[in-house]
Amino acid sequence: MAEPKSHPAIAYHQRTKHHFERFAASLGYLDWANQPDPFRYYRDCPRVELPFLDQDPPLAFANLFHPPTGDPQPVNTASVAGMAELSLALSAWKRYGDNQWALRINPSSGNLHPTESYWLLPQLGGLYHYNPQWHDFARRGELGAQAGETLCRLCGPQGFLIALSSIPWREAWKYGERAFRYCNHDIGHALAALAFAARLFGWHVRWLPEIADLELETLLGFDRTHWPEREPEYGEALLWVGQGEPPGSRLPGLPQITVIGEPNRLSRDHQTWPIIDRTVKDCRAPSLRREPPTQMSFAPPRQLSSEFTAAEIIRHRRSAQAFDSNGKPMALGDFLDCLDACLPRPGQAPFDLGLGEANLDLFLFVHRVQDLTPGIYALIRNPEHLEPLRSHTSDDFAWKPVAEPLPLYRLAEGDAREAARLLSCQQDIAGDSAFSLGMIGRFRDRVTADASTYRRLFWEAGMIGQVLYLMAEACGLRGTGIGCYFDDPVHQILGISGDDFQSLYHFTVGVPREDVRLTTLPPYHHLSRAKR
Repeated sequence: MAEPKSHPAIAYHQRTKHHFERFAASLGYLDWANQPDPFRYYRDCPRVELPFLDQDPPLAFANLFHPPTGDPQPVNTASVAGMAELSLALSAWKRYGDNQWALRINPSSGNLHPTESYWLLPQLGGLYHYNPQWHDFARRGELGAQAGETLCRLCGPQGFLIALSSIPWREAWKYGERAFRYCNHDIGHALAALAFAARLFGWHVRWLPEIADLELETLLGFDRTHWPEREPEYGEALLWVGQGEPPGSRLPGLPQITVIGEPNRLSRDHQTWPIIDRTVKDCRAPSLRREPPTQMSFAPPRQLSSEFTAAEIIRHRRSAQAFDSNGKPMALGDFLDCLDACLPRPGQAPFDLGLGEANLDLFLFVHRVQDLTPGIYALIRNPEHLEPLRSHTSDDFAWKPVAEPLPLYRLAEGDAREAARLLSCQQDIAGDSAFSLGMIGRFRDRVTADASTYRRLFWEAGMIGQVLYLMAEACGLRGTGIGCYFDDPVHQILGISGDDFQSLYHFTVGVPREDVRLTTLPPYHHLSRAKR
């Protein structure tokens, strides 16, 4: 049945579901001749080479999820470059035969990277686009005296702004109509990556909902940029980075910066997906009132015992391609640590960024965790969801607490490996792992009230995914996000009907099986100034 026109995001979501008998619309093959360039350049912009860190910040990984302590770093070229290096930069190159491709610190669906970042730095007097390939800034605009004064008032004496944008074509090239979902997953990955990197320099990151999407695009000069046909960027989120909290007062208007530079063309030709363009516009975010931080009544976080620094884990994060189904089972303590880190506590990165209340809970297929019965479990990230989920899921579920005070419940016992594999588009990684999961979100009431919430649900999912990526690495395992799953069959196995709750992202963690055919190269082996 067609969705009401007043709920365009819900209509898009229904249209782009995968089903056993058909997948969401896509080209059906990879048009390699038109694969998008993974890097955005701006011609005719002055380039500022950014320094690489001589030494990584010493923060222990065990302290990454806690509020920063000690003196924050001053905001200057070196510290800003260090934050970029530990959030959005390259992490390695892979080579197979004559083919070579880059990996990044922030994960991306299909390694396609639709997310771009722009840095407004009053301290450096400009608006900059970050290029991870060269680890440099393209200076898109200078801040005049008035614009600089306005941004200083918005940022505070030791603050600056980072804006994230999306290029839907990069994902649509491979994934067709479902690509809008993946663009927003990747915004969530980037949000978490930035929040964690900021912690290493003693800074906080906060989302600024007072800035509407159209205001953000005007601030960045997107309305004055000649985008290549079918390759526009769209403003997604404006972030404040600094010490303490951002100024609370709303400025009467943002400065208009004169921008320069012509963006490069990413592909020679394109397949059009009009539903994505419509949904982008339908889900534009208005100016929102900044809400106070959500206070969740969870027990204090578990004490992690990792021997690594946070920077080591951040740099070595990878997406697993396959798991060893005969590998050592995951330790129960490591499993509980992974779940505990996903809880949205005040002051705990990345969920103190300010997106509002938690909307997603985790339904887990546990396969190989020591001292834990295989079966289906649920981690309730918002205590207010417990009773609604009990009433919206199967009557056969036991809802038995298993790891108090962690809000983890056993729903059903049994071997769930084949079900997990089948539901995740028949991908073995979901069944060969220690555990896999689906992120189930409050849906209809949230999206109906504000269509832009549809994007933020995926942001939240991507942030959870980045937490699990890092936690898996710290446990000596590896994770990978799964964007391909059969939506309604997931709901059916959980007993969910209707669309009060919907599955928004899958994830899996296990013992990685490395592809020995691939050669790994340092991230900046192609730059003479790089020390790594």
